[in-house]
Amino acid sequence: MKTNQLSTLIVGFATSIMLCLGANTRTNAQTLHVGATTAVNATFVLDKGLADDPRYNSTFTVKAAPIGLTVGMDFKNGVAIQLEGILAKQGQVFDLINAAKNVVGKREIDLTYIQVPLMFRYIGNMEKKTRFNFMLGPQFSFLTAGREIVTAPAGTYDTPEGQAAVFSSVYGQGAIINANNTYTTLTPANEYVVASFNNPVAAKNYSNFDLQLSGGFGLDINVAKNIYISALVRASYGILDARGSDLISSVKGGTSKELFGRRSNLLVGLQLGAHYTFSL
Repeated sequence: MKTNQLSTLIVGFATSIMLCLGANTRTNAQTLHVGATTAVNATFVLDKGLADDPRYNSTFTVKAAPIGLTVGMDFKNGVAIQLEGILAKQGQVFDLINAAKNVVGKREIDLTYIQVPLMFRYIGNMEKKTRFNFMLGPQFSFLTAGREIVTAPAGTYDTPEGQAAVFSSVYGQGAIINANNTYTTLTPANEYVVASFNNPVAAKNYSNFDLQLSGGFGLDINVAKNIYISALVRASYGILDARGSDLISSVKGGTSKELFGRRSNLLVGLQLGAHYTFSL
C-alpha cells in the first residue's frame, strides 16, 4: 500500500471513530476542541549496531516539533479522543571516537516526519479551571526527509572483532589494516553520506512509515471563555524497524558496511498548545 493511500485510510479511520463516538454519546458530549501545538524534544536513535561500534558515543540531542494541529472530542465522564498532525524533527548526533578515545568527528542522523497520533485521553476535574489529563495511543509517522552523514578525519579507529577491513573500505581509501582490530586512515577529513532520503538510490535505507506508541500527561488551563492552553510531557517509541527493507537485506546479506541491529526512534519532550472549544 502506498504512503498516501495509507495516510488517507488512517485519517478516515480516525474520523470515523470520532464521529461514531459523537453519535453514540451525544447526551454525554461536552465539547469539541481544535488547537495548535509546538514542542521541544530530546530525540534518540536506538540502534544496536551503533551501540556495539566502539567508534561512536551517543550525545544528548534536542530537536523541535514546531508545528502541530489537533482536533478532539471531550465527554463529561472525562473520556476523550484526539487526532493530531505534527511536523517533527528526529534523529541523533553520535560523537566519532578514535583509538585514543578522543572525539574527532561525528555521525549525524536527521529525520523529518509527519506524525499522526490518535490519542485516547482521560481528563480529571472536568469542571475545574485547571485539569490533569493522561493520554495514550498509536502514532503513525510518515518520513518526508532524512539523511545520515559521517564526518571522519584521518586517524586510527577501533572496530569490533574482525571488522577492521570492512570499515576501512568505507571510511578511508588506502587505509592501513592493523593487527589489533584497528585501521588507520591517511586521507584528510571528509564527509561520508551513509544515506539520504533525497537520493533515489539511497532512499530505501529508511522506512517511509513508522508505527509508534505515543503517550503523555500534563495540564489543561482555562485562560478565557472557550480558550485553554495545554502543557504536556510527551513521549513516543517506534515499534517497527526505522530502516528501509533494502538496507536490512544488504546488512543480512553481508553487502553492507554497517553492523546489524534493529533501529528505533525514541522521543521525550515538552509540548505546549492553545485550543478553542465548541460546546455541543
